Amino acid sequence: MHRVVFILLAVSLLAGRAAAQDRPLRTVDTETVAPGTLRAEVGFDFLQDAEFPLSGLSGDLTSVGVINFRMGVGKIAEVQLEGAIENFLDVKSRGASFVPALKLTGANSTRDSGDYVLSTKVRILPERGKRPSLAVKFGFILPNSDQARGIGTNTTNVFALMALEKHIYKLKLWGNAGLEILQAPTALFSQNDVLMYGGAFSYPVHRRVNVLGEVSGLYSTRKIDAALIGTNSTGQARFGLQILAGGFTWDLAGIAGLQAHDAKTGFTFGVSREIRLFDYEHIH
Repeated sequence: MHRVVFILLAVSLLAGRAAAQDRPLRTVDTETVAPGTLRAEVGFDFLQDAEFPLSGLSGDLTSVGVINFRMGVGKIAEVQLEGAIENFLDVKSRGASFVPALKLTGANSTRDSGDYVLSTKVRILPERGKRPSLAVKFGFILPNSDQARGIGTNTTNVFALMALEKHIYKLKLWGNAGLEILQAPTALFSQNDVLMYGGAFSYPVHRRVNVLGEVSGLYSTRKIDAALIGTNSTGQARFGLQILAGGFTWDLAGIAGLQAHDAKTGFTFGVSREIRLFDYEHIH
């Protein structure tokens, strides 16, 4: 039932004014949503030959209802909810599983809800002259997934990162550096502190079309043994377009995996819009 509510909410929110968007990239920029405004992003992801070391499964992963809701709560701050309503895995092969009671939802497939991320972003410094803008983002990942279904790890993770952004004429450049603490799913009182990284660009080739790309991911400095399985390094490269048409911002990007267990290739597409919820200036 909660998945239906999420879908209806996402559709209803796509009735406002279009603006600059995050999709289809994952690298965090320094922009915060205008006060009293809710930005709604809804998408679809397909990843080919994705691997899940914890369950030993590999196959093609389809994520339906990839949502990102950002709410401006002040002139320099926003809160954010993001995640996938439903993940579907077409299982192509099975390896050693670290999950005691693996229970797939189909003979050669499985499905599960995605994990949701709750976070806050605060813009610290605006861009001025040669100085880039600066923001910080911190939050935690909720353990919504069921490890027995083979897709998620059912762990609670926390993170904090710093974002920098600079414009050079029409070219927008931004990047991230941070730390994420990953709970080890197979060992009590164990965790892996991994580095967060990201670098991205956006360039307008038309007043309604932006070309953009990124490299982002998590990097583990520790050797992944049985106690740390499921906390391995991950990374993706994305390259695509944003197109403003019909009052919506549409996006499409190709995806290439960067680490051993990442999906080899894939794509994502989605749509974004904003809705003004209240007049921030009149609530003081």
